[in-house]
Amino acid sequence: MGKGGGCVPSKKKVPSTLDDQRVARDAPIKIEEDGATAEPNAAAGTAAETAAPPLAAKLKIFIVFYSMYGHVEGLARRMKKGVDGVDGLEGVLYRVPETLSGEVLDQMKAPPKAEGIPEITAAELTTADGILFGFPTRYGCMAAQMKAFFDTTGQLWNEQKLAGKPAGFFISTGTQGGGQETTAWTAITQLAHHGMLFVPIGYTFGAGMFKMDSIRGGSPYGAGVFAGDGSRQPTETELALAEHQGKYMASVVKRLSEG
Repeated sequence: MGKGGGCVPSKKKVPSTLDDQRVARDAPIKIEEDGATAEPNAAAGTAAETAAPPLAAKLKIFIVFYSMYGHVEGLARRMKKGVDGVDGLEGVLYRVPETLSGEVLDQMKAPPKAEGIPEITAAELTTADGILFGFPTRYGCMAAQMKAFFDTTGQLWNEQKLAGKPAGFFISTGTQGGGQETTAWTAITQLAHHGMLFVPIGYTFGAGMFKMDSIRGGSPYGAGVFAGDGSRQPTETELALAEHQGKYMASVVKRLSEG
């Protein structure tokens, strides 16, 4: 007992419970109850090693078209919906370059081209897994704009870079006898020289191919639309056939990719 009645503190201080918690919190390594130690990020490292594999890239079908008044473009957009509806496939819209001047297009009362669809180059065709070409007819043959584009593929033909690629057609004509079939016939020569595989739709559209209660474009060679004087727009049946062709082509490309 010292002066003033106070107690002399012991030289051996016992750590409090708070001190124990602070030590554990500030420790650089994890403290185990049995005295063993472990690295704090060991579990995280194991999780990183078992990460999920990357997703496979989608197969791409290019929908390449020329459209002056929008009829072929309408089919192309609906065709993309059909392609995109097949798991693992993606439809990509492209237009071919215009060959007519703005002045001539104005005189023909052609509307401006819709934005958001890029022009394609011949070299880009090699990156497609399948291609659908769409164009209006000119006297039973493809329009000059599409033919001019095919004429730029000479180097691809020389190296046979497109050989084995599946391809198909869709058509617009002004009248019922204006070339729904002959336009596809005469276009097949382009595919033959490139060694490409022509994929017609046949009668896979089912009952829709036999309807006689309304005017309908399209044939076993591919989807089609009757444009008339330009004021007639694609009917739902014509659009449905285009969507079917996109889905059908996608299924063919998918089967071929699976070997």
